[in-house]
Amino acid sequence: MKYNNIAFIGFGLIGGSIARAIKKYRPISKIYAYTNNSLELSKGKSDGVIDVILEDIDTSLSECDIIFLCTPVEFNEYYLEKIKPYIKKESIVTDVGSTKSSIHNLAKKLDMEEVFIGGHPMAGSEKTGYAASDALLLENAYYMITPSSKTPEEKLDVLTDIVTMIKAIPFVIDYQKHDNVVATVSHLPHILAAALVNLVKDNDYSDEVMKRVAAGGFKDITRIAAASPIMWEQICMVNSVPINKILRKYIDMLEDVYKHLSDKSSLYINDMFEKSGEYRNSFDSNSQGVIISKHDISVHIQDKPGAISVISAILAANSISIKNIGINHNREKGEGALNISFYDADSCEMAGKLLREYNYTVL
Repeated sequence: MKYNNIAFIGFGLIGGSIARAIKKYRPISKIYAYTNNSLELSKGKSDGVIDVILEDIDTSLSECDIIFLCTPVEFNEYYLEKIKPYIKKESIVTDVGSTKSSIHNLAKKLDMEEVFIGGHPMAGSEKTGYAASDALLLENAYYMITPSSKTPEEKLDVLTDIVTMIKAIPFVIDYQKHDNVVATVSHLPHILAAALVNLVKDNDYSDEVMKRVAAGGFKDITRIAAASPIMWEQICMVNSVPINKILRKYIDMLEDVYKHLSDKSSLYINDMFEKSGEYRNSFDSNSQGVIISKHDISVHIQDKPGAISVISAILAANSISIKNIGINHNREKGEGALNISFYDADSCEMAGKLLREYNYTVL
């Protein structure tokens, strides 16, 4: 099956990143795009990512082999129904929403199960919009694929091939199981992060000392609290049943911790951290999960003029590009004073090896 013409309904962070990656690894692809934001379309066109700007949802879509629905969850359902009259029987329609049951139920109602395959790239950023898109955003990230009971094997293979081509990791899963999984490892953590940030805000002192020292681990586990409120409102409403189910279990667990802390049960607390640490260390560190890990290293440096410039020069001389660089003001986890992020795992590994050769302590 050919997939030369690929359309995107919605062209923000995820849609733009997928389109960029397709253009990077399969430049013969012809990218069509439609969104209400004309500035993003103009930028995508000038970047050479978009070939055809769609003015409306119309017969132009009948030229497309694959259509990606890349709008917020509830709007994907709206567009699934709207594009139905223009879809070829041979085409594939997929989405990138983080919940799947609702749109699969709609596909069944619309008799579109043979063309619709659910998708969920488990990558993202605290930034939004096409301007933040990156061809490498999905690299080594799980890309969940949720076929229906009527999905032709050939179409599933095509979508899997595309996901593999853009360097993501295809993961075929039942759509109902998918929603329970992401409720636990993605949706609940976002709720917890937002709640924890608000907890600090509501309990800080007048001089905002909590806010000033909230670095290191606190910033790590609450970074995702800065995500789009509109997007997460929609996700929580659409996937409320699985989220509430796991949230109830988490609340019960916290109640248990509270009780044992009140009883000064040191063995319980020790056991809790030992078990969580052991399980956490068993996670695959080479792949991106739902909450993005960064390709970064931590370096011990002396606080003196030119220290950062020397490191930058070493990396630049070896053609290693730096994505971000910053100072760790609170190193509660034993990190070095300098944190450096890279665009990919290979650059990260090379940088660490190189700096060690220059006698830097790299973590």
